[in-house]
This record gives sequence, C-alpha cells and structure tokens, in this order.
Amino acid sequence: MKQRKKALPVIFALFSAISSFLLVFYAVNVAFSPGASTGIKAFAYVAGGYGLMNIYILSWAWRTHVRWANHADLVIAACFFGVCVMDFLRSGATRGTAGATVLLVVAITLSINWYAIKLVTKRD
Repeated sequence: MKQRKKALPVIFALFSAISSFLLVFYAVNVAFSPGASTGIKAFAYVAGGYGLMNIYILSWAWRTHVRWANHADLVIAACFFGVCVMDFLRSGATRGTAGATVLLVVAITLSINWYAIKLVTKRD
C-alpha cells in the first residue's frame, strides 16, 4: 500500500509532463508551419504557453511542495480551457461531436494535470 501511495504521484506527474511536452511540440510545429493561419498560430502559442507553465509549476511543486502551485495550475488551466471553449465556439462548433469530444479530452487532461500537482505537493 505504501509503494502505491509513493508511485501514484510519480505516475500522474509523468502523465502531466508528457501532455505538457506534447502541447509544446504542437505549438512549435504550428509556429514553423508556413500554411498555418493567424488564428491557429495564436491558439498554438496559448497551448505552448500552458504546456511550459505547467511544466514549470510541476517542477517547482516537486522540489518545494508549496501549496500555491495548486492554485497557480488551476488558474492557468482555467484560462487555457477558456481559450479552448472560445475557439470551439468560434470555429469548432461546426465540427459537431468531434469538437465537443476534443473539449472533453482537454478538460480531462487539464484535470489530471491539476490533480498531479495536488498529489506532488502532498507527497512525503
């Protein structure tokens, strides 16, 4: 039981780090894509910014166990989700259930990232 309690924050932190690196990878690919529109590039910059901030907060929480990391990640996740919702309403609503599914996946990923930081700040 104690090993599972120690392994859970590590597993969640790895998921959070991988999802953040994927967002940064997406942002870099879109930024250097010559065919990307201005709107897509703006969204990619926001996604990359969230990924970088999440990695920073996760690493800070891992080293210091500060409680403010939970609130900081919640704020940036809420802002990023707000941008995703606005993008969905602007252009994704025409995609129907595919756009709603993407929103659901983003919401679940952001929740797992927030929970990972919560677990990391509480670990021994």
